[in-house]
Order: sequence, then structure tokens, then C-alpha cells
Amino acid sequence: MNNNWQQRTEQLFGHVGTEHLRKTHVLVVGVGGVGAYAAEMLCRSGIGKLTLVDADTVQLSNINRQLPALHSTIGYPKAEVLATRFLDINPEISLDIRVQYLEPENIPTLLDEVKPDFIVDAIDTIQPKCHLICEAWHRRIKIVSSMGAGAKSDITQVRMADLWDTYHCGLSKAVRNGLKRMGMKRNLPVVFSTEQACPEAIIRVDDERNKKSTTGTVSYMPATFGCYLAAYVIKEITQKE
Repeated sequence: MNNNWQQRTEQLFGHVGTEHLRKTHVLVVGVGGVGAYAAEMLCRSGIGKLTLVDADTVQLSNINRQLPALHSTIGYPKAEVLATRFLDINPEISLDIRVQYLEPENIPTLLDEVKPDFIVDAIDTIQPKCHLICEAWHRRIKIVSSMGAGAKSDITQVRMADLWDTYHCGLSKAVRNGLKRMGMKRNLPVVFSTEQACPEAIIRVDDERNKKSTTGTVSYMPATFGCYLAAYVIKEITQKE
């Protein structure tokens, strides 16, 4: 019996491509709906090291769409739930788990400590998202970002594009405006949906940290966004010289 669980990956990307994956360190910021799926796809691809950053714990309302959310994990930190899962997938993966909120003032310290090869941005709040993107640009760290998956349900309209070419996406517009105010305008690969958001699925909230609204969601949309992010990272890594 062949004990190489990465055999099928190596058949697709070759020995060199698979070795590139094993030697790569990816930072995933936000491991809720989108980020958790991106992180798991990277783990299953054979990424050598993952740093997961998320301060949230699993809530009942997460179960409809988030990978770490089960009735048995309610109240547990999402990043720690995923760490246990990922070690069961690949016992040799190196994990750095940081149960913390990412704020503009602690992003430089995080990046200086972690020193990732690639960043997956799955943050859904504007200020830390824009600061993370800018700090990645300053350090010349490759980054791919998720835009808004909420209030949308048509899986066929999910796309990869440059941030400045996106449309019908409120989060994209807010991020563009935020980056412009910071004097930054560079190409940024993002996953977004061309579908118009359902207005009835968006409600304002006053009791959530860093959020002014919450949106209705369906199980497959965040998962699809996460797979797009992971696919972009894996392609970039396996195709490099």
C-alpha cells in the first residue's frame, strides 16, 4: 500500500511543484466562512506551514456555512478547532495559531514575526483589511483577498479579478475607497461575485465588534470563495520557477 497521501497531488503538479508547496508558509487571516475553507484546501494540498489568525469563537449562527462550526465546537476558538482538524489531515504540517483580533497597529508586528511567503486575506472589516493589504505591499509579500460573499447565492457568478475591476460588491467598493485614502493603488487579486446583493438579506447591527451590518448567507458561497483563494495560491506556488 502506498502511504504517500499526497500521491494524487504530485501526479498533478509533479515532484517539484509539490516540494514548492511543502516549503511554503501561508498566513490566513480570518478563518470563518471563507478563510477556513481556503486554509483547509491549502492544508490538503500539502502546504508546509500555516499561520491562522482569528479571535472569534464558534457560534450557533456559524453552523450554516463555516467549516469549524459544529454543535460540539460551539464556544471554542475557530483557529484552535481548525488546528486540531489540520493536524489530523497532515500530521507533519507546521501550525502557528494566533487567537487575536487583527488591528491596524498590530499588523506590522504580526508580519515581522510570522514572515509568510503568501497571505490569504479573509477579513470582513474594512480598516484592518486595508492595513493588512498595504503592509503586505510594503513588504512585497504576495497577497490574495476575499471580497463579499454575503447576501449572494448564484455560485456561477463568482470570479477572480483585480480589485479595481470588480463591481456589484459593496466590500470591494469600501476597500478601494480605503486604499485610495491611504494613497495606495496597486493590482490586487481578489475573489468576488458579479451578482447584485439581495437587499432583504442585509440588516444593520449594533452589538458586533467592527461590524455595522450582518448578511444572510448560504452554505456553498463562502466555501466557493475559499476554494478560489486556495486555488490562486496553489497555482502561484506550483508554477513558480
